Amino acid sequence: MTASLTELLLANPEIERVEAFLLDVNGIARGKWLPRAKALELDSKGLPMPRSAHALDIWGCDVEAAGLAFGTGDPDGICRPVHGSAALMPWAARPTAQVLLQMEGANGGPFHGDPRAVLQAVAGRFADRGLATVVATELEFYLFDPAKREPTRPPNSGSTRWACARDQVLSVDALRQHEALFDEIAESCALQQVPAETILRENGAGQYEINLTHVADACLAADHAILLKRIVKGTARKHGLLASFMAKPDGARAGSGMHIHCSLRGQDSTPLFAGQPGIASKLLMGAVAGLVVRLPEMMLLLAPHANSYRRFRPHSHAPTCADWGIDNRSAAVRLILGEPSATRLEQRVAGADSNPHLAVAATLAAMLDGIDAGNDATEDLARPLPTEWGAAISAFEASDFIASSLGAQFQQLFAACKRQDFDKMLSRVTDVELDTGLELL
Repeated sequence: MTASLTELLLANPEIERVEAFLLDVNGIARGKWLPRAKALELDSKGLPMPRSAHALDIWGCDVEAAGLAFGTGDPDGICRPVHGSAALMPWAARPTAQVLLQMEGANGGPFHGDPRAVLQAVAGRFADRGLATVVATELEFYLFDPAKREPTRPPNSGSTRWACARDQVLSVDALRQHEALFDEIAESCALQQVPAETILRENGAGQYEINLTHVADACLAADHAILLKRIVKGTARKHGLLASFMAKPDGARAGSGMHIHCSLRGQDSTPLFAGQPGIASKLLMGAVAGLVVRLPEMMLLLAPHANSYRRFRPHSHAPTCADWGIDNRSAAVRLILGEPSATRLEQRVAGADSNPHLAVAATLAAMLDGIDAGNDATEDLARPLPTEWGAAISAFEASDFIASSLGAQFQQLFAACKRQDFDKMLSRVTDVELDTGLELL
């Protein structure tokens, strides 16, 4: 990976095109393919893209209530390459590079609808206090064999569409089934400087998890999660498989989460979450308290889709209550106490289908809210999470915390996108409903 797209293109004359993309509120890549000659102008000129590209529903349709498309002329914003994000795409059929973009606002500053800008603003508030945010994510996903997919079969009927048919948690033998795929994923991660640390077999049949190494830059950590998703999906496609980060692709199988690990360091890189050996610092307990208190209001950012809420069941690793525990994987917030540099909290509510930038932004904002309020997680702060999509949308819309920490404009934009998703989903009658009631009722 090189510092600029231009440098990458000059060092690799075989590159024919560049996939330039920004991220919408759902974390979906939206962008353009540029021929080499056009791509060579990108660093100096930027790339115009409709501002409304950030505010789309999950089907990729404009959201009128978001206020960026209809009635505005749907103007462009200038997008600039994110420094260091230009990289080769080894899974592409022809020599191709990619570059992540960030949109500027009308005045050349941050654009309120860009998820990277939302996260940068939150991280900036920590920096103003002399604090560095240290973040890493863990992403779970399923591999499917498209040749065996049977979409008309009921989801719990023992379909053979899984790329692996047995539940074999932590089985190293199960990893060998897709050894060539995982080797290529690791090679692509190294090529794109995505710090993949470990890969493991998860609970569900055909379910895997890749852990990323922590970095002292929250936005870079979220970028890594996005790039990892692209690597996994693109490489799986090359191997004839479908990789999905959907939260709950099968009601009988484990859901897929995105666990977010966070800690803080001082200006001299001193870890700040560890007190005495094996004891959490007051700063950590304040961050935990803030996160537990604010989780219900930020639930929509961690579980943004209808399917997201199928993960949350009692006696599972997807919590239904905002609570915390020491080394407790059933809790919403898990405290990991050890060496000072490894002492951290883990937010375990977010699904793999969430936008990493927004999930990390909300997590950090809640932590800072608790720190600033002087809260203490030793009190009984547990409260139920909204495990129904409509309730989560309403809680997000009504939250003064979301408005003040992530911006009122962003709050309105994101809520509008999710309301459109919600309304469209209500108009889709499922096959289960028809099987249940069409003749009987």
